[in-house]
This record gives sequence, C-alpha cells and structure tokens, in this order.
Amino acid sequence: MTADVRSLFQSFSYGPLQLKNRIVMAPMTRNFSPGNVVNEAVVEYYRKRAEAGVGLIVTEGTYIGHAAANGYANVPAIHGEAALAGWKKVVDAVHAAGGKIAPQLWHVGNVRRLGTEPDASVPGYGPMQKLKDGKEVVHGMTKQDIADVVAAFAQAARDSKAIGFDAIELHGAHGYLIDQFFWEGTNQRDDEYGGSMANRGRFAVEIIRAVRDAVGPEFPIIFRFSQWKMQDYSARLAHNPEELEAFLKPLAEAGVDIFHCSQRRFWEPEFDGSDLNLAGWARKITGKPAITVGSVGLDSEFLEYMVKTEKVAQTANIDDLLKRLQADEFDLVAVGRALIVDPAWADKVRDGRFEDILPFSREALGQLA
Repeated sequence: MTADVRSLFQSFSYGPLQLKNRIVMAPMTRNFSPGNVVNEAVVEYYRKRAEAGVGLIVTEGTYIGHAAANGYANVPAIHGEAALAGWKKVVDAVHAAGGKIAPQLWHVGNVRRLGTEPDASVPGYGPMQKLKDGKEVVHGMTKQDIADVVAAFAQAARDSKAIGFDAIELHGAHGYLIDQFFWEGTNQRDDEYGGSMANRGRFAVEIIRAVRDAVGPEFPIIFRFSQWKMQDYSARLAHNPEELEAFLKPLAEAGVDIFHCSQRRFWEPEFDGSDLNLAGWARKITGKPAITVGSVGLDSEFLEYMVKTEKVAQTANIDDLLKRLQADEFDLVAVGRALIVDPAWADKVRDGRFEDILPFSREALGQLA
C-alpha cells in the first residue's frame, strides 16, 4: 500500500463527540449474549478494539424494549436492569481503553419469527399484516403500535445516554423495521405512513424527533441506512440524487447528526455520472458528516460468508479509500469483518504492518476473539 494513512488517524469532532481518529467499528451481530445480556466475554471483545486504536465503536444491534423487537437468539437487549448493567460494563471498559462507543438501537420488524426469544408467542411486527395458513405471522402495525415503538426507541436512547454512551445509532437499514417503512417493497399502507416517500419516511422522522427530545440538543444521533435489503440486494430507495435528497433531508431536519451509509462495496459509485459513493452523496446533500462502509480492508464482500464456505478474505489495498477520505468524500470509515478477526487492525494499519493483518474466514464468526 502506497497511500499515506495519516488521514485515517486524524481526529474528528462533531459537537461533544471527540474521536481520536476516523476509524469506526461497524455494528455486527455476534449472538454471544445468552439471556439477552452482554457478559464478560462481550465486554472484553469491545475493550480490545478500543485498546487497539478504534476511534468509535458502534455496537452490534441491541434491541429496544418492545415485545417484537428481537429476531435472533443470544443477541443483547438495551432495556431492563440486567441488560443496561451489562452495557454499562462495556461502556466503562471502552472508555478506560481510550475509545468512544455508541449502541445501535434495533427493532427487527417483520424479520422476527414465531418462537423467537424472549416471548415465543409474539409474531413479527411490520407495516403490513402477513397471514400464513390463516395464522398471523406478521402483525400489521396500528397507529398505537407505531407510537409504542417510537416511545421504546426514545427510552432506549435516554437509557443509553444515562449509562455513559457517547452517541446512539438508529438502525434504519438492511430491511429491518424502520427500513420496512421506507421501502415500497414492504410498505403498501394507505394511511399517512405509506405511499409517497415523505409518508414512508414519517415513521423514521417521528423516531428521530422523539430520540432528540429524549437525549437533548447536543447528544449525537447517527442514522444507518442502506439501499440494499436482505430480501433484495438490488433494491433501491433512491434511483438518483434528487430522490436521495428527498429521502435524507427530512431525516437530517428531524435531528440526525451523522449518516452511516451502508454499501456492500464502498468503492462503487452510487449514481451514474459521478464517482461519489453513497456516503459521498449523503454528505454532499445534507452537509452532515458521513460514515462509509462496505468491505473495507478485505478483498471480498461479506455476503460470500453468509453461507458455508472455505473461502478466505485477504487484506486488500486501501489506497482508494484513503484518497477518497483525503478528498473529503466522507468523514469516517467503518470497518467490519476485518475487526472481527483482528482486534489490532487499526494499530497495524497505523504502523504500516499490513503483512501482519489477519485474514478473515467464516470460522471467525464462531468466536469472540
């Protein structure tokens, strides 16, 4: 690698959020929290990344206090005394190691299946009802349900601030609940929460406003969004810059401070006629700081590892990433799988020890290193 890595290690400031560098640990579900409470192994997992130079850690998705918020086994909650006490240990450990940390607040929506913890009888919730063999498998959300979820996001944000987190991230990406309202493929409501892009974004706007009221005017709110969905990797919320502006501007005006722009490959242009990636466009349109993400530091994308495979992802050249960062295309860089397998990734990049960076394989997902 030939590009100068110093731009990646410049400090970043936005209001009270003061970061020592531009490296963000991307949120990644790990399923190592039995009883939905983070344990000492999880505390150590995050502490190691902070100690080894990550500027901001965004936690794995942690589900809010709503009956249908969780969709997976052994993922952590962010409500209730035990869960919050567990997260307080993580926050304290990360701060002691010199890092900053934000929880990713999560509601999975209609991805949830009957039988999922903590209450197996609760179906998924989503914009639209879904029946199978005459049984409700997805509950179509009423306006009262929407109000309840908005309140649960606000409470999770309030609690996160109270136990010492430095910011919060709202998970509005990848086909989970907030994104299900955004996307026409999952939202065909005929009320004020469906139809136009403004209506489909109303749910997110209400969440952001409620969270802003809960945490106050200065506490940083990060919002993660994506074009692609788990159900459809080719899906697009916005087909051109004008549509992206119509999508993002209301979110920024509601109170988002930083946009976390999820791409499968950060180097791909988002629209024809420009080399800007999704984060570059978000920054240009809103004037807000943007986080880029998508196969940073590795030579293959994460989807190849969602199924059993012997493939190994090797360290990739980050010269293009550094040039884009130096050109102010985006402000922060989120690193995912490379940090799962190698806690010291940031320090190794800073020191030019690229040959020492560990390769990623599917086996890394089975342990907390």
